[in-house]
Order: sequence, then C-alpha cells, then structure tokens
Amino acid sequence: MRKTLNLTFQISAVFIGTIVGAGLASGEEITLFFTRYGYKSFIGILICMGIYILMGFNVVHISLKYNLSSYNQYVKLVSPGFLGQVIDIITCFFWISSASIILAGSGALLNQYFHISTWFGTIIMCSISLFVLLRNTEGLIEINSIIVPCMILIVTTIFVLFSSLSREIISVSYVKAIPASNANWVISCLLYGGFNILSCSGVLVPLSKEINNKRSLKTGILIGALVLTFLAIMINFMLLLNVPNIYKYDIPLLYVANRFGIAIQIMLLAIMWLEMFSTQVSDIYSLSRTLESVTKIPYKKCAIILMMITIPISRLGFANLIRYVYPAFGVISLIFMVQCIIFRFKERVYK
Repeated sequence: MRKTLNLTFQISAVFIGTIVGAGLASGEEITLFFTRYGYKSFIGILICMGIYILMGFNVVHISLKYNLSSYNQYVKLVSPGFLGQVIDIITCFFWISSASIILAGSGALLNQYFHISTWFGTIIMCSISLFVLLRNTEGLIEINSIIVPCMILIVTTIFVLFSSLSREIISVSYVKAIPASNANWVISCLLYGGFNILSCSGVLVPLSKEINNKRSLKTGILIGALVLTFLAIMINFMLLLNVPNIYKYDIPLLYVANRFGIAIQIMLLAIMWLEMFSTQVSDIYSLSRTLESVTKIPYKKCAIILMMITIPISRLGFANLIRYVYPAFGVISLIFMVQCIIFRFKERVYK
C-alpha cells in the first residue's frame, strides 16, 4: 500500500513538474492565457483540468495497450502520414528551442537578480540537468518529487499572506467588475491545455512503459491535474486582484510577493529557477527518448548530444523563434488532441 501511494505521488509530481515551468510559477502564463479574461478565467482553468485528465488518461491507455516507448511511436500510431510527421517535427523543434531558451533564461535570471555571469548560470543549469538526465527516469522522478512540493508550499504561502491582507476587496462583485479582454477566452484555454498536454506526452509515454501500472498512472495524473488547477486558481485570483498593475511586469507574481519581504521574493525566484531546471530536464528527456527510438543511439548518449547542442543555440536571439514556433505548436497541439480523441473513439467502436 505504501509503495503504491509513493508511486502515485511520484507520477503526480512528474506530471505537475513537466507542465508547470517557470511561466506558470512566475504568473506570466496565467496572465497571458487566463487573467486578462476576467472572472471567466476561472472557467477556463477548469476546462484545462478536464483536458489534462482526459488526454492524460488517453496517452497512458494507448501507450500501455500498444507497448509504446517514445513520443515518436505515439504520434505515428495516432496520426500516421504527413500530418503526423509535421506534428513530430514541430514538437521536437519546440522541445529543443524550449530547452535552449530555458538555458538562456536561467542565466539571465541569475544575472538580473543576483548579478552572476550569464555564462555561469547557463553552465550551472546545464551541468545539474545532465547529472539528473544520466540517472534516466529515476532522476526525472527524484527532482520533481523535491521541486513540486516546494513550489506548492511557496505559492500557497503567498496566497495565504495575500488573502489575509486583502480581505476588503475579496468578493464576487469585485472580481466580476475587473476589466477584461473581449477576445475569445475559450480558444485561449484550449490552446494552453493542448499545448501543455502535448508537451507532457513526451514524458508520459516512456514513463507509462517503465512503470507499467495503469491504476497508479491514472491516479497520479488525476491528482496532478487537481493540484495544477488549485495552483492556477490561487495564482489567477491574486493576479486578478492586482489588475492592471501586473501587466507592467515580466514576473507578475513577484509584484504580488513584493509586499511580503525579501525572503518571500528570493524563495519565489528560487522556485522559478528550479522550475526552469525541471522543464529543461523534461524537454531533453523527451527528446532523448524520441531520438533513441528513431536512431537506436543509447539514451545517455542522446542526452549528452542534445545538451551540448542547446548550449550554443541558447546564445542566439529567440524573439522570432518564440513568435512563430510557439503559436504553431499551440495550433498543432489542438489538431493532435482532436486526433487522439478520434483514435480512442474508433478503438472503442471497432475493438
């Protein structure tokens, strides 16, 4: 019983850690995809929870049933033909660009707030990531089992402190009166949910094969989705009550945390860096598993090669890359999500 509970916790931690990233921990992603839509943002977060559970269960079921070991195999099965090849290429391109951007971002974060050389920050991130990656799936589980509880604790602490000092404005009528964008909030939450679950599939497929316990995997995903929803609601609530001031900052949640002293701010920055680290490991892990499946090069060699590739790329400019690759990945993720649902439906009808 204890072993099963521990396994479930580890799966949920990996699921949360893979999706969260520095964007959610900083409040930047929540602001972009949810907060700007006002009170409707809470409905969008709940829709995302449904996407995480539905698609997470779908990935686990298909991976176990067809004994898949990599994301590449999963895409080929669900989306054979030209479209599947496009999805596979764009996803791999996204992972390598994401890993490179995180390396650059980690160096910039340490340089901006702690005046440490960007090169030093990049080398630290690269070295620790490689150490964890060489421990394979065990390393991925270990780091998320440490980072995720710390993140939950810090975000919850900020939320409790904020709520205790903002009682006079906490009301349904106040939240409904907050100015909101008139753009389509439904599309925004679908893009965000699809974007995250497709990224997470690169970890879920090989994880399913190694653990090979459908009940623990599904329970872990369910718990992970609930915790992610809880975190997103807390962050979104704090950001909503600080509109429009948060739009002036690159790290909106840091603006909220400023009033609670330097210790809380440093802890939030530390968690952001650790979430960068977690995402970096997840991206390279997913890519390494895919490359291993396609080229038959051993996983550890793939991890080293890919990490070495991301270092020089991280020194380039990424404005255009982010502008074009990320939206394309969001659209592709929605298309692939529909394909996964159709595949599962056909499987049930014709089994």
